[in-house]
Amino acid sequence: MSDTLTRPPQDDTSAVTPTQPPHTPWLRSVLLAIGAAAAVVVVLLAFLWPTITSSVKDLPIAIAGDSTAVSAVEKQLDTAAHGAFDTTTVATRDEAVDLIRSRDVYGAIVLGDQPEVLTASANGAAVSQILGQVATRIQASAQQQADAAVQQAIAAGRAPAGTQAPTITVKVTDVVPLASTDSRGLGLTSSAFPLVLGGMLGGVLISILVAGSWRRLTAVAVYAVTVGLAVAGILQGWFGILQGGFWVNALAVSLSMFATASFIVGMNALLGRVGIAVGAVLTVLVGNPLSSAAQPLQFLVGPWGEIGQWFVPGASVTLLRDLSYFPDADATFPWLVLLGWAAAGVAAMLAGHFRNQEVTEAAA
Repeated sequence: MSDTLTRPPQDDTSAVTPTQPPHTPWLRSVLLAIGAAAAVVVVLLAFLWPTITSSVKDLPIAIAGDSTAVSAVEKQLDTAAHGAFDTTTVATRDEAVDLIRSRDVYGAIVLGDQPEVLTASANGAAVSQILGQVATRIQASAQQQADAAVQQAIAAGRAPAGTQAPTITVKVTDVVPLASTDSRGLGLTSSAFPLVLGGMLGGVLISILVAGSWRRLTAVAVYAVTVGLAVAGILQGWFGILQGGFWVNALAVSLSMFATASFIVGMNALLGRVGIAVGAVLTVLVGNPLSSAAQPLQFLVGPWGEIGQWFVPGASVTLLRDLSYFPDADATFPWLVLLGWAAAGVAAMLAGHFRNQEVTEAAA
C-alpha cells in the first residue's frame, strides 16, 4: 500500500486549541476602571461626610430655675455657641431628671445656690463632653459674679478689705450612667456596623443560595431569630454591653436582622440580582452613615439625622439604646420603622413569587 494509505491520521490541532475569549474593548476597560474608582469615592464620602460635616447644634437640654436666672444662662449659652442648644425650661430638678430619663432632653442645668449640671453618659461620649464644658463655663461665670459682688461690697464699705469670695463649684451628676462593663460606651457604638453587615450578608446569601420563595422566607426568619439570640447572648450575657431584658433585646436584634435580610431578598425577587445591590446600597451606604450611632442625630447636617432614623440601622441603634438605658423613653417609632421594613421585604418577596408563578404558567 502507498504511504498515504498506511500513514496514521493526523490530529486536527484546530479542534483542541483552546479558544481565548475576545479582548475587552479599550473604551469599555477604561470606563469600567473609572466606574470602580467612582464607587470607591462614593463609599468613602458616604462614611466620612456625616462625620466631617457634623457640628454641635440643637442639643436638647433642660434648664431648671427661676425665670431671670434661666434667661441669663440661655443668653450666655447662645453667646458662647449660637444654635448649639435647644433649651426647655422646667421648674424643678425632678422635672429635668424625668425628661432626661425619657430621653426628651440629653442633659440639664439646675440653677440655684448650688448649681448642678445633669448628664446622661448613656447618650454617648460626645454629649457628656459638651455638658462637661458647659459645667466649666457656668462655674467660671458664677465665680466671676461672686468675685465682683465681693469687690463691690468692699468698695461700698460693707466688707473689710481682703475679703475673698466663696469658691463656687458646679456639681456634675450622671443621671443615666453607662454600665460598668461598657464604661466608655464603645461596645454599643462598635457593634452597630457589624449588625448592619450581618443583616445584609444574610439577605445576600439567602438570595443566592436558596431557591423558592417560601423557603427563602423561612430561611430569613430562622436566620433572624438565630442571629438575634446569638448577638444578644454575646452583647448582653458575655460582654455586658446591652442592659435591660434579654428577651426584648434579642427580639429587637432579630427584627433588625429580619428587616434588612427580608428587604434584600424581596428586592432580589422583584428586580433580580440588581435588587441585591439596591438593598445593600440603602442599608450600608445610606442607612448606616445616617444612623447616629456615635453622635446625636441633631449634629448631622440638615434633616439627615431625622431621615436616618427611618432606616433600619438608625432605628435599631436607637431602639437598643433605649431598651438598655432609657426604659422610660417612648420606643414606639423605632419599633414601627423596623416592622415597616420587615413588612416591605415580605411584601416584595410575595409579589415576586406570584409574578414568577404567573410567568411560569403563561409559558407552560
